[in-house]
Amino acid sequence: MNKLLIGLLLLFSVAFFSCKSQEEKVFLFTYFMGNGEDGLHLAYSYDGLKWDALFGGQSVLKPTIGKDRLMRDPSIAKGKDGTFHLVWTTGWWDKGIGYASSKDLINWSEQRYLPVMEADTATRNTWAPELFYDVADDLFYIIWASTVPGKFPDIETTSNETGLNHRQYFVTTRDFKTFSETALFFDPGFSVIDGAIVKKENRYWFIIKNEMSVPSEKNLRITFTDNLKSGFPVSVSENISGKQWAEGPAPIVIGEYVYVYFDKYRDRKYGAIRSVDGANWEDISDLVSFPKGTRHGTALEIPKQLLENLQQKQ
Repeated sequence: MNKLLIGLLLLFSVAFFSCKSQEEKVFLFTYFMGNGEDGLHLAYSYDGLKWDALFGGQSVLKPTIGKDRLMRDPSIAKGKDGTFHLVWTTGWWDKGIGYASSKDLINWSEQRYLPVMEADTATRNTWAPELFYDVADDLFYIIWASTVPGKFPDIETTSNETGLNHRQYFVTTRDFKTFSETALFFDPGFSVIDGAIVKKENRYWFIIKNEMSVPSEKNLRITFTDNLKSGFPVSVSENISGKQWAEGPAPIVIGEYVYVYFDKYRDRKYGAIRSVDGANWEDISDLVSFPKGTRHGTALEIPKQLLENLQQKQ
């Protein structure tokens, strides 16, 4: 009886602490609203499905740099020292991106303009920078979309996208003071934007938006690698996001799944898909809820104490 009782107690303890561990997980979502003129917005979730706005839906950081003074597509990643690093689209036709950092998501460093495409004067735009921190190499990757006329074969475009033919470019940094030279990151042979990386176990997933306007695509695709330094295969999957127009994939690992949230920008609402293996995807758009007006952001796990600090500041 004693052995049986001890065994039951051990099982109960494992189950209890497992459940408690799951309850302790807290997730943060960065996003913008409207055209990005009022800056950075934050939402939180305990399960990755129901997201609630922080600070009553008000912006926590106003944009001060760039031609258009915008803060679109805010992407955030945390370094090994606990500092949060943020990059964003500063304007429609800039040759650089915005950057700021924070320890607590309330007090931010001075905003800086990173001129990542200034060296190529033909560059038309620098859109949707995505930040990924590779823990294995203690290295940050900043990846964005730019159109550089004459660099790739011309494609047919609609009147409102005349001449736009994007590819993914990148720089790396360890300290956001010195950066590698700008280089081409991903060229799948078609116009591509919004590339976002997530790592599950030892495999890197790269979700991108097919930005072709003729024929009209506007959907998400995926490719994988085991070695980030070697880059991603340019052969991508079929459409994984469904019939609606989709952009701004925000991947995060939650439990056994990789969740990918995305902006159904024509429908003015948010959707989500999830997968265990990257091959079979489940549409869970009906299960998720986001603050009204949420647009193109990123998701990450944060300490529960940090969320409580943010809630106390509201």
